[in-house]
Amino acid sequence: MPTAAQRARALRILDGLVARFPDARCELDHDGPWQLLVAVVLSAQATDVSVNKVTPALFAAFPTPKAFAAVEPDVVEPFIKSIGLYRNKAKNIVAAARRVVDDFGGVVPSAREELETLPGVGSKSAAVIIANCFGVPAIAVDTHVGRVSRRLGLTKQLDPDKVETELTALWPRDRLLQAHHTLIFQGRRICDARKPRCSECPVERDCKKVDVDASA
Repeated sequence: MPTAAQRARALRILDGLVARFPDARCELDHDGPWQLLVAVVLSAQATDVSVNKVTPALFAAFPTPKAFAAVEPDVVEPFIKSIGLYRNKAKNIVAAARRVVDDFGGVVPSAREELETLPGVGSKSAAVIIANCFGVPAIAVDTHVGRVSRRLGLTKQLDPDKVETELTALWPRDRLLQAHHTLIFQGRRICDARKPRCSECPVERDCKKVDVDASA
């Protein structure tokens, strides 16, 4: 368990990031749990920008899980062809839709354990959905959250599940989603993977700069 000093430092860092990114939010456009589930599946190894370009037409053609469940993956593929791994993603989305329709009455389940049984939905994706759509405290660990939290010295873990466990212990539960969004904004806008812009960082004084080139 983290010490009081570690929690205080983590909270100070979070407050600094929130001050810099007060409007941090999920950047995947969606309307409800099902659309977010689809968008998250599509976002694997793809940018949110690229996903947001294809989802309006996709959801217009298939507005509900039942609509997705009624077609074969090759019918979905043309709508998402610009997204990497689109064939596998189309297969997972249709399979997930059929599970939602057959096993959950057409309603996306709010329990993380049930979400993780759906094709294409892993631990991170489930955390994103429950936190953004169902108000369940969770901090999903993507590449940005993992990288930034390690550089800050908030965790030494590499496994996303272990990172999530350690970060969850650092912050109040009602601020976990806020932490998720602000760490992602920090990673996308300042703490770049190759060359972080440390001079622009709102929490540089608190950063351990783990594995960051001294010339950054």
